[in-house]
Amino acid sequence: MPFLQTLPDGTLLLKLLVQPKAGRNEIAGLHADALKLRLTTPPVEGRANKAVVAFLAKRLRLPKSSVTIKSGLQSRHKDIIIQGREEQDARKILLGQHATHAK
Repeated sequence: MPFLQTLPDGTLLLKLLVQPKAGRNEIAGLHADALKLRLTTPPVEGRANKAVVAFLAKRLRLPKSSVTIKSGLQSRHKDIIIQGREEQDARKILLGQHATHAK
């Protein structure tokens, strides 16, 4: 699946499609080559970007400092760098729990 890959330095690159102002915070499965993330937060003053980092860090059980938005700060399409998690584990956590809602 192309939405998540391990980079040469051992970090992960996650391709994300963010839907702000959703009814709840949740992973909504795959959309083309990206993982779709619904957030209740509006895309105002960087709040949605902060919510992306907080949501992913909590879901992956990592500190927020391990999750960085590499590109797409002003876009719904974002490339996220994740440190401290193996690709197989991250894939299982992100896709295996997509029916559960994290707030």
